[in-house]
Amino acid sequence: MLRVGLTGGLGSGKTTVARLLGERGAYILNADEMGRALMQPGTSAFARIVAAFGPAVVALDGTLDRPALGRLAFQGGRIEELNAIVHPATIAQQAAEIERIARRDRKAIVVVESALIFESRHGDLSRFDKLVLVTAPEPLKIARFTARTGLSAGEARQRLARQIPDEQKMDRVDYVLPNDGSLAELEERVDALWRELQPWA
Repeated sequence: MLRVGLTGGLGSGKTTVARLLGERGAYILNADEMGRALMQPGTSAFARIVAAFGPAVVALDGTLDRPALGRLAFQGGRIEELNAIVHPATIAQQAAEIERIARRDRKAIVVVESALIFESRHGDLSRFDKLVLVTAPEPLKIARFTARTGLSAGEARQRLARQIPDEQKMDRVDYVLPNDGSLAELEERVDALWRELQPWA
């Protein structure tokens, strides 16, 4: 099997690339979705987050108030504190899921989509066989982020500033996938990437 780490800065379009790879036969593991599941009420991560960040991060329905938590983590300079709670559990779950897939499909291509593959202090890059970086110009990233989330361009810039710039990641990955044009252009690049990955599985 082949374990692929798919990363890219906020608004780069890595989720779209993951979807396209999934349509071509890859197994997709989304780190954000896994992290959200691990932060549901009743989990140890939920309890640790509330203990660390206080009751202000709990919504009226008893779930985490993610915007409030995001403000405390990003604007309050506590993102590493949050990551230290969530990342180890998420990475462990990814490893367990990859094992389950490997038992079913020895030729599987498993893609772990994560914005913070390089930024996280809790994961060893050796857990991936190949690394793919999705890139886009910063103004386009910001426009995509604000359109998707409704948050401000200033919030987007603040979050981008906490991510390692694409230029510093390029030498550390196996494939760079520009996403600065149309969806049709991106699909062509994903097709070429899929052809490159298949022999390694």
